[in-house]
Amino acid sequence: MKKVKFIFMEKNKIFEDLFVLELANNHWGDVNRGLKIISDFAKIVRFNSVRAAIKFQFREVDRLIHKDYRHRRDIRYIKKTLATQLPDEQYGVLIEATRKHGCITMSSPFDERSVDLCMELGVDIIKLASSELNDWFLIEKIAKTKKPVIASTGGSSLKDMDDLVKFFDNRNIPLAINHCVSLYPSEDGELEMNQIDFLRDRYPGHIIGFSSHEYHDWEASMLVSYAKGVRTWERHIDIDKDGIPVSSYCSLPHQVDTWFKAYWKARNLCGGSVQVKRMPPLKEIRYLDETVRGVYAKADLPEGHALTEKDVYLAIPLLKGQMSSKEFMSGEILIKSVKTDKPLFIDIIDSPYAHNETLKKYIYERGIDPNSPKVNKAHKPLHAKKGNGESPKSLQNYLQTVS
Repeated sequence: MKKVKFIFMEKNKIFEDLFVLELANNHWGDVNRGLKIISDFAKIVRFNSVRAAIKFQFREVDRLIHKDYRHRRDIRYIKKTLATQLPDEQYGVLIEATRKHGCITMSSPFDERSVDLCMELGVDIIKLASSELNDWFLIEKIAKTKKPVIASTGGSSLKDMDDLVKFFDNRNIPLAINHCVSLYPSEDGELEMNQIDFLRDRYPGHIIGFSSHEYHDWEASMLVSYAKGVRTWERHIDIDKDGIPVSSYCSLPHQVDTWFKAYWKARNLCGGSVQVKRMPPLKEIRYLDETVRGVYAKADLPEGHALTEKDVYLAIPLLKGQMSSKEFMSGEILIKSVKTDKPLFIDIIDSPYAHNETLKKYIYERGIDPNSPKVNKAHKPLHAKKGNGESPKSLQNYLQTVS
C-alpha cells in the first residue's frame, strides 16, 4: 500500500502547488498582445515565488467550425473562435516565450489535430476542458501522448468522471482533477466548494484542483480551497490594454498578485503535515511553562519524609529545577529537608525524574531562574516598527525595477 501511495506521489509532483494561468483567446489573434500578457504575468509569478503554467487553447479552426456555419456570428463560440485565430507558428512563439519566462507550458486542445500541435510544440501538460470530459475521440488521442493531464469537471456526470479517472489510471498517466463550475462568471454562492471534499474522498491518490470563474474576490476561495486540500488552481487572465474589454471572470495582474499572496497566507495558516503530531516551538513551550504551578512546602519537612498531597501546595511561578504539578506523586521520599514555603526541587526528592537525565535536563531548562535579578522592562508595543520603519517591498516597486 505504501509503495502504491509513493508511486502516486511521484506521478503527481508536476501538479503540486501549481497555478494555471489561462490565457485562452485573450490574445485576440495578436501574437504581440499574447507576448505582453505572458510577460506581465510572469513578473507576478517571479515576484511571488510560485510555480505557474501559462495555458493556451489550440483549435484547428478550419475543421472545427463547419463550413456551412462559419458565417453565423450570432453564435458566440463561432464568432470568438474565428476572431481569435492564430497560426501554429505564432503559438510556437508564445510557447517559447512562456519557457523563457520560467513558466510551465500548457494547452487545452479542442480537436485531434490540436493534440498533435501540443506534441510538436513540446507542451508540458495537456488540459482536458469540462466540455470535452466525455469526448472519447479526443481523450483517446490525448492518452497516446502520455503527457500529464489536468481535467476540469464542470457540468459532468459522476459516471463521466469515474470513467475518465479509471481510463487514465489504467494507462498510468498522471491525472489531476479540477473541481469546476462552468458559469462565466460564477457567483460566490455557486462555487460549491464542498465538492472538493467529495473529489478527494472519491479519487484518493490524485491531486485535486480548483478552476474558478468567480469575480468578487481573490482571497477567500484560496484560503478555503487550500485548507480543503486543493493543490492546483486555475483562473483566466487578461490585461487592460488597447480598449479591449476584460471579461468579468478574467483576472488582471494585480488581482493575480492578491491571489498568490492568499496562497502563501493559506500555507502559513495551515502549517505542516496532517500525518503526524506537530512539534510545538520553543517559544510556545516557554509561554505555557509560565502558567504551570510549582510544588511548595506547606510546612518544614524533614529528610526521609514520605510526601503526601497534604504536605504541599501549588503556586506560580515554576522555577528552574522545581517539581511541578505534572510530576508530583505521593509517597516519594525527601532526601533533603525543606523549609516552609520553599520550592521542592527535583534533586531533593527520590523520584524517577531525578534519575532520568533527559527529564532532569528538561525540568532544569524550563521555568524562571530563581537567582536572576528582577527585571521590569517595558513591553514593546505590538505595532512597533522594525528596523528603519520602511514597509516591505511592494509589487509596484518591484514592477518598476523589472520593467
